[in-house]
Amino acid sequence: MNGDPRRNVPRTDRVLDDPRLKDVDRGRAKVLAREQLERVRRGEIRGEDVVPAVVEALHRTRSRVVLNATGVVLHTNLGRAALSEAAVSAVAAAAGYTDVELDLDSGKRAKRGRGAMGALSAAVPRAQAVHLLNNGAAALLLAATGLARGKEIVVSRGELVEIGDGFRLPELLESTGARLREVGTTNRTSLADYANAIGPGTGFVLKVHPSNFYQRGFVAAVPVRQLATLDAPLVVDIGSGLLAPDPVLPDEPDVDTVLREGAGLVTASGDKLLGGPQAGLLLGRADLVNTLRRHPLARALRVDKLTLAAVEATLTGGTTPTHRALHATVAQLRPRVERLAAAVQGEVVDAVAVVGGGGAPELELPSIAVALPEELARPLRLGEPAVVGRVERGRLLLDLRCVPEPQDAALADAVRRASAPGAAAAHDGAGR
Repeated sequence: MNGDPRRNVPRTDRVLDDPRLKDVDRGRAKVLAREQLERVRRGEIRGEDVVPAVVEALHRTRSRVVLNATGVVLHTNLGRAALSEAAVSAVAAAAGYTDVELDLDSGKRAKRGRGAMGALSAAVPRAQAVHLLNNGAAALLLAATGLARGKEIVVSRGELVEIGDGFRLPELLESTGARLREVGTTNRTSLADYANAIGPGTGFVLKVHPSNFYQRGFVAAVPVRQLATLDAPLVVDIGSGLLAPDPVLPDEPDVDTVLREGAGLVTASGDKLLGGPQAGLLLGRADLVNTLRRHPLARALRVDKLTLAAVEATLTGGTTPTHRALHATVAQLRPRVERLAAAVQGEVVDAVAVVGGGGAPELELPSIAVALPEELARPLRLGEPAVVGRVERGRLLLDLRCVPEPQDAALADAVRRASAPGAAAAHDGAGR
C-alpha cells in the first residue's frame, strides 16, 4: 500500500487554507479542489500539485484582460470592438444610479436612453427615427416579428446565410412566425424575381449583406436603389454597423448610403465597425421604427443602462480604438514594432491584418509584426496579461495594430516572462 496514491491525498480544508487561495471565491475553489483531489486519487497528479492546479483552474475560469496582437481588428472570440476611453468612463459612471429614465429638471419620467438615441440620430441625420436593441440579431428578429408575422419575407436564396457557430438566418426569421419567400438562385437574383414574388401577403423585402463571405464569377444581385422601387417595405441588414462611407472599407455598406438609396429600415450591430458595445441598431422610416419600438417584444430585447451609456459615449467621445486600428499605417506601426523586436529579440516581418467580426472578408490591411518562436504562443496566452498572437508558418506573429500603445511595455514584459527558462514547462505542468 505504500505506493497507493490515495495515501498522498491532502484534506480539502488543508487545500483551501493554503495562502495561495486566500483571496479567491471559496465556493468555486472548493469545487475545483475536489476535482483535483480526484485526479490525485487516480494517480494523474501528485498531492503537492493540487493547489497550483486549483489556482490555474481559477485563472482560466474568470474573464481576463487580453492584449490582442492577432492583427484581427474585430476578433469575435476576444469580444469584437474594444471600447473607447470615453465609453469605458461612461459605463463606470452608469454603474450606479443614473437618469436613464428620469428628467432631472421636472422630476418626471423621461424617454429611456434619450441621450444614446439622440447621439445615434445626430450621427445619421438621414434616419427619421432610431432604436437600440441588445444585438444585431435582435434587431432583425424584431423587424421580422413586427412587420411580417403571419406574412412573407421576400429574400434572395443567395442571402440566406449562416453567420457563425451554427447561427442560420432562415431559422431566425422563421422562428418569428414569418414565412420565407425565396427568390432567384444561389448565385443570381434579378429585380423581376423580387417583383414577381410580391403580393398581398408580403410583409417586406429583405436584403442581407453577406458580410462573412464573397461570391465571384457568374453572379448577380439587385442593389438597394432598385429594390426600393418595389411595392413593399425594404429592410436591409448591413451587419457591420458602419454609419457612413469609409475609404478604407470601399465595399462595405453603410447606413447613410443605404438609407439614401431608399431602404425603409436598416439593421446593424453596434460592436463591429461602429466600435461600440454589443447592441442592435434600427434606423429608418419613422413609421416602421415606431411600430417596432412599441411592439411587446421590444421590451424583452431592450438594452440596459450600461449599453446605452457606452453607445452614447462611442458616438460622441471621439475616435474609437476600432477606427484607429483600421486606419493605422505600416509607417505608424513600424517604430513600435521595431522597439518591441529589439526588447524581446524578435524579428520584424511584414504581415497582413484583417477586419474580422464577419466584416470585409476579402479586405487585407498591410501591416507589420514581431516574429517569435511558435512555442511562446501558449505561455503568452496563459500569462498576465494574456497575450494572443497569430501562429503562421511555424512562427508566432505579434501585430501591434490592436494593442494600445501604452501597453507596449506590458507586452514586452509578458514576452520576456514567457521566454524565461522553464516558463513553458511550468505552464505545461499546470495544464496537465
